[in-house]
Amino acid sequence: MLSRFPFPLEKGDKLRAFYQIKELSKTYDITLFATSDSKVSMAHQQMLETYCSRIVIAYIPKWRRTLSFALALFSELPFQVHYFYSNLARKKIKSLVEENEYKHIYCQLIRTTEYVKNIHHIPKTLDYMDALSTGIERRIERRHWYDKWLFRLEAKRLKKYELKIFDFFENHTIISRQDRQLISHPEREKIHCIPNGIAPSFFETLERPEEYDFVFVGNMSYPPNIDAVKYMVEAILPKFPASKLLVSGATPHPSLVKIAQHNSQLEITGWVEDIRDAYLNGKIFLAPMKIGTGMQNKLLEAMALKTPCITTDLANNPIEATDGKEILVGNTSEEIISQMKYLLESSETRTQIAAAAQDFVKEKYSWEETTYQLIEIMNQNHVESTIK
Repeated sequence: MLSRFPFPLEKGDKLRAFYQIKELSKTYDITLFATSDSKVSMAHQQMLETYCSRIVIAYIPKWRRTLSFALALFSELPFQVHYFYSNLARKKIKSLVEENEYKHIYCQLIRTTEYVKNIHHIPKTLDYMDALSTGIERRIERRHWYDKWLFRLEAKRLKKYELKIFDFFENHTIISRQDRQLISHPEREKIHCIPNGIAPSFFETLERPEEYDFVFVGNMSYPPNIDAVKYMVEAILPKFPASKLLVSGATPHPSLVKIAQHNSQLEITGWVEDIRDAYLNGKIFLAPMKIGTGMQNKLLEAMALKTPCITTDLANNPIEATDGKEILVGNTSEEIISQMKYLLESSETRTQIAAAAQDFVKEKYSWEETTYQLIEIMNQNHVESTIK
């Protein structure tokens, strides 16, 4: 059960869902249920039909979602739980459960849990993915004065809901140990860490144009990504006046487009059909993430493609790469700039770190392996049910 249809792969939750579905389909017959605020094209649905025996999409128009968001003011539930909820979708799920003998329900993100939390005869797994409450908390100080209160309220509600919803599910997963520690439930150690993986296509040997010194990739409407690019433009790029930063990814925020129009060091491409082209077009991948939670797929993909990476502890801790060997880490502008100069000055060093990074990702991050862990967790419920 998903809050968004898992294609195209321009967001982290979609990418995780798509590849998990692909691997889960080797073991289960899957009914995919997803909400969407726009019509999903047949071409995108066909990308999932290969792996799903049935696809059900609950269309919730944006005006209805906006209304639900406003009504959340009079509720204790998180605003985003309201935003992704509708009675029509709930009725569709109720009918599906009554008409089919499902063996398991898998929910991605707490946005979907209100739909199924009271279904007790079918084992359920909740994928927190990351600690949403902490993600919102980290954004508060960067918000405008007039909406800080809203983010504080949402962070408080999310923290309470993350705790409460735990007890409605038999199994719980999350991307990293770092995020698990941010869930306040006293039994949080029972949450299984299931990291993301990397598609085999990212390990292919491809031509490297490297037309830019620096590159950044991500969903460019996502606040932590917007924040990272603005930080690079303001604090980093002025120290490298002869260099350019390439930024690629879906839906660039208007503020970034405006900056690029007046700054010759920044180039924004928007959506790229094959995102690997963007990674391969930079000598160094920069990801100075200051806010956000979860695992940065962008770093895993860059490492798999042998583009040497510089990032912060915040982004590297969930990945657990070795600083100085597989990745370079800096937490201040001075540290990041020093690491950038270090890599730019030596193509040999870039090659060594890139090779070590690819080996590291290939060994540790496989969708097949990580989803196998998920299947093992689900199967345990079925064994226990049989014994009873």
